[in-house]
Amino acid sequence: MLELKNIKKHYHVGDTTTKALDGVSVAFRRQEFVAILGASGSGKTTLLNVIGGLDNYDSGDMVINGKSTKTFKEGDWDAYRNNSIGFVFQSYNLISHLGIIDNVELGMTLSGVSKEEKTKKAEDALRRVGLGEHMHKRPNQLSGGQMQRVAIARALANDPDILLCDEPTGALDTETSVQIMNLIQELSKEKLVIMVTHNPSIADEYADRIIRFSDGKIMSDSHPHQERPKSDQFILKRTKMKFMTALKLSFNNLRTKKGRTFLTAFASSIGIISIGIVLALSSGFQKQIDETQSETLAQFPITISQVATDRSENRREALGTDEATYPDTDQVTVKISDQDRAQHSNKIDQEYVDYVENIDPNLSNNIGFTRLVGMNLLREVDGTAEPVKLSNDAPDSASAGMTNAMANMTGIGVSSFPTQLDGGKNTFLQENYSLLNGEYPKAATDVVLIVDGNNSTNINSLKNLGFDVKDGEKIDFKNIVGTTFKLVHNNDYYTELPTGNFVPNTNYEEVYNKADNQELRISGILRVKSDSTMNLLAPGIAYSNELTQTIVNENQDSAIVTAQRESDTNVMTNEPLDESTKESTLAYLGGDSIPYSIMIYPNNFQDKEEVLNYLDKYNEGKSKEDRIIYQDLAGTMTSLTGGLMDAITYVLVAFAGISLVTSMIMIGIITYTSVIERTKEIGVLKALGARKKDITRVFDAETCILGLASGTLGVLIAWLATFPINQILYNMTELENVAQLNPVHGIVLILVSTVLTMIGGHIPARMAAKKDAAIALRAD
Repeated sequence: MLELKNIKKHYHVGDTTTKALDGVSVAFRRQEFVAILGASGSGKTTLLNVIGGLDNYDSGDMVINGKSTKTFKEGDWDAYRNNSIGFVFQSYNLISHLGIIDNVELGMTLSGVSKEEKTKKAEDALRRVGLGEHMHKRPNQLSGGQMQRVAIARALANDPDILLCDEPTGALDTETSVQIMNLIQELSKEKLVIMVTHNPSIADEYADRIIRFSDGKIMSDSHPHQERPKSDQFILKRTKMKFMTALKLSFNNLRTKKGRTFLTAFASSIGIISIGIVLALSSGFQKQIDETQSETLAQFPITISQVATDRSENRREALGTDEATYPDTDQVTVKISDQDRAQHSNKIDQEYVDYVENIDPNLSNNIGFTRLVGMNLLREVDGTAEPVKLSNDAPDSASAGMTNAMANMTGIGVSSFPTQLDGGKNTFLQENYSLLNGEYPKAATDVVLIVDGNNSTNINSLKNLGFDVKDGEKIDFKNIVGTTFKLVHNNDYYTELPTGNFVPNTNYEEVYNKADNQELRISGILRVKSDSTMNLLAPGIAYSNELTQTIVNENQDSAIVTAQRESDTNVMTNEPLDESTKESTLAYLGGDSIPYSIMIYPNNFQDKEEVLNYLDKYNEGKSKEDRIIYQDLAGTMTSLTGGLMDAITYVLVAFAGISLVTSMIMIGIITYTSVIERTKEIGVLKALGARKKDITRVFDAETCILGLASGTLGVLIAWLATFPINQILYNMTELENVAQLNPVHGIVLILVSTVLTMIGGHIPARMAAKKDAAIALRAD
């Protein structure tokens, strides 16, 4: 009986033409025979000399073509077995889930033979053993004799030096045994053939040399070998199984167990299904939120005001101390409030305005500027000139300042429409507002009347222009469009008194008829489009930034502005001015071209981050006092909702992830079961020279396939589940297509499933690699 083990010390090889056994031990029983069939002819009948008495073999070592095996490592023996030994087993030991050609190719696969050469050699070997017509069958479709021929073909295909046959006819009938022995005898003309047999008649009939063992000792040797010195002619070729080969072996094995493989993949996919549905709902809800936000918040600009709140201070008002207790004291602590402490003065100058105007128009093509400049306006009403103003505020309204401040902070409800940066015609109004009457503005002196969806407008905007209107009154468009009024230069509007003070000229008729006046007109009436996301303008009169810039250009060198620059008191009221109020007074008189606030409207919600990065770049390397702080109201609201959805997602994914761990443990159990089922295959692979790494790789490949299958199945089921889920949610909430599985999430889940299953199956795979080949081959 021949056992395959990793034993390094066995035999000395005598003849230089002889190749020896690797990893082969002989289990000695009474009346066992070793028959050696060698090539005929002088000098070639004595091919192997087993010396020193095999009862003392532990003290010796094996010499192969003059190469001592004392220094051989386990991998060296694997390589030697693969390249030098061809095994023919009594029970054939074919791998049932592989085809005949694949079985024959297996040894060459470990040798790294190319696919084309491997297939050709396998087919040639099968034809040589008489199986040319059966080579595309599977082992279970062959008779015993045919399966033994496949085993011989497998042993021959890799062109070994030695054919080692273990009772090759032990499982065959007499007629088939004769056929197999004749074939082996034919092969012995080319190869050294060593056959272990219990049948003396076969040894006597076919063997050229017979060594008889009894109780582990040599009883007789028909042709003893004469030992003589030999040079080292041994060349060892390493073996390596590619991962794709391991995948093929494992795939073929799983394919023979389709039902169990599917149930395993389905059970393992439950965790992936759970996480996939959670991610689909999460990403779907987030997408719904993002779309809603992009529609409702896209109109909110990034606002830069001269006075801003530094939210990085992250301060809060607190009741009591951090321990939520009240101090027991009769003293008051005086301090600056957190709100005041967070106030930051933005030092907006012309350099920064130029920087903002140089932003990429592909990110933001509309920039709004708010200037606190007063307009000296006169209109002739019923033949009499009287002062008017462009304002939506009621006269003497206490909330007017708060309303304007809120509009300037949010960019919504303003009266100045944005400037276009790309140098082309300003198309903001055409893209976002429908023309109801008149025409869109063509010049800076053209203003428009904005109405809401019901064609209503702010009554104060018309009253402040001198229209005699009442609440709820309907006015024909033609009575508004074409209305004109005059913009008066400071030098014509203000009169300097002998005291050095300035007062408005109340002779409005005279001022109205000044030659330097500019005529403004209401060019048209506009209403926001139903699909517009940029409903920025408040109902009432709206004008362009160019108009305020024109007023500043004309008035910044006027007499009143020059006098105010040189005085620390208000030149109209004689009230003392601090630095802040002096700046605001100059701005009102048209003496400062720097805008009070800047509103940047990103082209879409996605480009906002790029705009913020552009603004942040300006602050790089600057001290805190010199930085320009912006307010992103839309971003603040988005981060609140996005953070909440992320938190919910993480919690749900964590719960669903528990099933993934369970799946990993189950895969380990299933892989261990597969190891037990494929024990004989492990023995065959190791006999053919497979390394421990190769065996591990086979079972790692199997878990890889199971992981891919379970992950893919889980993602597919999760995707299919989104359809009924969406229908249920639509019936409950009227939200469409909420559950949407992101393809990237699907790919990640498949990868996670694969990695986790491979981790779960790796320990059983290592256990398989450590199995003893001889024990594995004896497994049922």
